[in-house]
Amino acid sequence: MTQPASPTLTQSLVAVAMGRQPADTVICNGRWVNVHSGEILPGTDVAIVAGRVAYVGPNASHCIGPSTRIIEAKQRYLVPGLCDAHMHVESGMVTVTEFARAVIPHGTTSMFIDPHEIANVLGLPGVRLMHDEAATLPINIYVEMPSCVPSAPGLETPGASIGPDEVAEAMTWPGIVGLGEMMNFPGVFSGDERMHAEMAATARAGKVIGGHYASPDLGRPFHGYVAGGPADDHEGTRLEDAVARVRQGMRAMLRYGSAWHDVAAQIKAITELGLDSRNFILCTDDSHSGTLVGEGHMDRVVRHAIAGGLRPMTAIQMATLNTAQHFGLEREIGSITPGRRADIVITSDLTALPIEMVIAGGEVVAEKGRITVSIPPYSYPEFAVGTVRLGRRLAAGDFDVTADGRRPTAASAPAAVGGQPSAIRVRVIGVVENQAPTKALEAMLPVVDGVIQPDLAQDVCRIALVERHRATGGVVNGFVGGFGFNVPCAVASTVAHDSHHMIVVGTDAADMARAANRLGEVGGGVVVYKGGEEIALVELPIAGLMSNERAEVVAAKAERMVAAFRECGCALNNAYMQLSLLALVVIPELRISDLGIVDVRRFEVVPLVRA
Repeated sequence: MTQPASPTLTQSLVAVAMGRQPADTVICNGRWVNVHSGEILPGTDVAIVAGRVAYVGPNASHCIGPSTRIIEAKQRYLVPGLCDAHMHVESGMVTVTEFARAVIPHGTTSMFIDPHEIANVLGLPGVRLMHDEAATLPINIYVEMPSCVPSAPGLETPGASIGPDEVAEAMTWPGIVGLGEMMNFPGVFSGDERMHAEMAATARAGKVIGGHYASPDLGRPFHGYVAGGPADDHEGTRLEDAVARVRQGMRAMLRYGSAWHDVAAQIKAITELGLDSRNFILCTDDSHSGTLVGEGHMDRVVRHAIAGGLRPMTAIQMATLNTAQHFGLEREIGSITPGRRADIVITSDLTALPIEMVIAGGEVVAEKGRITVSIPPYSYPEFAVGTVRLGRRLAAGDFDVTADGRRPTAASAPAAVGGQPSAIRVRVIGVVENQAPTKALEAMLPVVDGVIQPDLAQDVCRIALVERHRATGGVVNGFVGGFGFNVPCAVASTVAHDSHHMIVVGTDAADMARAANRLGEVGGGVVVYKGGEEIALVELPIAGLMSNERAEVVAAKAERMVAAFRECGCALNNAYMQLSLLALVVIPELRISDLGIVDVRRFEVVPLVRA
């Protein structure tokens, strides 16, 4: 990051603007995308010193000295560096450093990260690791302190926990900008002491409380949640969600990640209803490495919003100035104006938004889609690896469940067979493509020798949650619908929001055991088995969440993983992201945790088998 404001810095900014001191860099002859006034001003020069903008206007010749670097914009557009207002680095399956390397060529110069994935595995020390890594990078990476670890106390068991004391401590760290998404929304509107203490610690520090209201109920619970203090929310999926949040004084964060496509429906609040766009912000939430390398980051989101009907200026404001203002950083980032960090994207087209040059802190960091600065890999300590602890080698029988909803044992199996029905009604987690919520479905499934079977004709396969933090050997079984798997196969992942146990989905119990054991061997990741053979593997040894390899390498492995899903019959867009959220017990309607099947509408563990 560039240096903070000081008397010496402001004196230099003034001296350059007045022509008494030469600028380090001058961008000449650009079209200034002024997000404050909403104008595009041709013939604009930008003078930069000490990583910040000193002068913006016509003819900056008075700022040029013998050693000033000249960048000729050639009447291309000068756009503020793009900001991702809410995202989780771990979803990219790479470290903060590698995430930055992947997104810099796409024009992202500021990110607001919530590392609650690593917090669920390693606690406060894990958050500190990512906070300290972020400070070493050439772009602005602000950290929101995770708020809900576990996300839903009593419904899951994470590898670590965070409370008000940890939040208060983190608020003193230099890179902490606020409290991460307050996912325990029932705790907020029910007056939970711990949740309110965390929000109070954030408010005392004068920082932003992030929101996460995942219920479609916009009645009294929603109003209670807003009254508790969360200032933004990215969980809206409908037009009425965006409208309700903005009317209540929240910022509506509209996300377009690898699997969450929530922008199109909600921007109609601006394009059709005419609501004030200043209170709408664009973000990604979750983007995996394949998306970052192959499709883009915030540039992808801005293009998508423009294609959905927003004016280019409005979409850019929602990815720059609106974000900066929300986090109280308007004097630092979000616009190309004097005193701000010189984070600038040069592009020849505001609609197609090709990212032709990226300047961060006054330095050219990417050009023509390639990073131009050296960013060395970041080394994680030993305690951050070796976090997948299964306690034992799993067998196919661990993924069976009897008609009474239990896992069979050698002692109980003979008794379980006799008198069992030929079919039984069970709860089924229903995947909703391109959205985080699931459906609470039911299905009649066949019973063979006392064991409930998946039914591919109904598109229902097995799902299991394997405990991996404390080596208990625990396995919780259930059923999931919507993946389309149609061959003997299994997929396992140690990325299983938010407690990040191991989640396994498949049609064949033996392959499920093979997949689970394989991740135990490599220390975490994502693996796909088909017909007894491993066909894709992405190793994620850091907390079982992130790779220590380059983003391009991880992206290639992720691409193979996506193809492996398809080879097993799955046609979902980004099925891996859908898989990773099936244990997220704060988003309706039905989930799985290490404690059982969770009905998130009622926030309680419910029986797998229907009475």
